[in-house]
Amino acid sequence: MSPSRMSQMTALGADWWNDSGVPAELGEAVAHGAVGGTSNPVIVSQAVKAQPALCHPIIDRLIAEHPAATEDDLAWKLIHTLATDAAARLRPVYEATRGAKGFLSSQVSPKYYRSKELMVEQATRLAALAPNIAIKIPAVEVGLGAIEELTARGIRVNATVSFTIPQAFAVSAAFDRGLARARAAGREADAIRPYITLMIGRLDDHLKRVAEREGLAPSPGLLDWAGIAVFKQAHRLFRQRGCTGTLLAAAYRHEGHWSQIIGREVLQTIPYTWWTKFNATAGEPAPTLEQPVDEGILAELRAKFPDFVRAYDENGMAPAEFLGYGPTQHTLRQFLGGYDDLVAAVRARLLAA
Repeated sequence: MSPSRMSQMTALGADWWNDSGVPAELGEAVAHGAVGGTSNPVIVSQAVKAQPALCHPIIDRLIAEHPAATEDDLAWKLIHTLATDAAARLRPVYEATRGAKGFLSSQVSPKYYRSKELMVEQATRLAALAPNIAIKIPAVEVGLGAIEELTARGIRVNATVSFTIPQAFAVSAAFDRGLARARAAGREADAIRPYITLMIGRLDDHLKRVAEREGLAPSPGLLDWAGIAVFKQAHRLFRQRGCTGTLLAAAYRHEGHWSQIIGREVLQTIPYTWWTKFNATAGEPAPTLEQPVDEGILAELRAKFPDFVRAYDENGMAPAEFLGYGPTQHTLRQFLGGYDDLVAAVRARLLAA
């Protein structure tokens, strides 16, 4: 049997993760070469809806075991259960690579985006679930302080709710501050390898909403390149300057989000539905990360979309602007809604008990 497209990607030295809340899907991904996994409140909520046979018995068991627990308590116990299961499926990768790979990224509550202290407190509990859990922290100004603090404590972080090169540089600087503190405290800082997510599809989505709202008429297919262009430029600048942090592409909307950024030194976290589709229909993968985006595409994006310029230029935004950036606002609202949906699913089981 010929190797799968994802296995071929792995053979090129290009690592990828599975973006799913279902542990069995992660196990399938590992069989095709995946070396990590990601989750967030929306993904867990979707898992409850899509896999009731898996999730409802877990929720019912948690209700029985914790009769005084609140709906929120039970929602987080479900998240912890799924995270622990997923981390266990990645443990062989973690051990085989001596802790270099095999991490599950689990996200702090989206409700804590304004509080460094609450993010750090919850992140510390999440990290204690398994040695191969990284913590997703939003790349907003308050989150930068949490990222530094967690890194200083020796906890591996994956910055999320991140779409832009200014965010990537700000997160990398926070990592550097945290690593310096970790070394000063005598920790083995070289083992703390942080990640910086760039949600490339969500940047595209935002610019498409802007185009519709403002009556713009970009060239066909133009906005499918915005996130790709930002990711390629971020990689070029990070490699050129030796910046701390591994860039991680997320939020897939089409095949190009996979096929146009394949390369070493970066990661892709791909939803289960997308990578299984790539396996079945995509062409053979090839290294494309170093291939530049057409100058005409970049010129039109710059000319028509100031928010692309803010994302692409390293000085396009200051940290105080990250929270107000369009994709940040939209994503946080979706994450908050996903968490509310998860609590509602727990409530439904509680009231039916």
